[in-house]
Amino acid sequence: MVELSSWEERAKRLLRAEMARKGFSYQKLVNAFEPMGIKEDEHNLRNKIARGKFSAALLLQCLEAMDTWDVRISR
Repeated sequence: MVELSSWEERAKRLLRAEMARKGFSYQKLVNAFEPMGIKEDEHNLRNKIARGKFSAALLLQCLEAMDTWDVRISR
């Protein structure tokens, strides 16, 4: 069985890769949250993503804020 920390690392890499692909900084992501009614601080968001300790809900919020609907998950 794979340890949870490796799953957290994969989630973190997936989100960071999508941010890079779409040209999103943490501040740009925070700004994109505002019309969605999501209040987030850049520092807190950066820490959550860096630790890989974020909910599936936050992952979906980030993807929607970046207008991402297709995500490739590979091994």
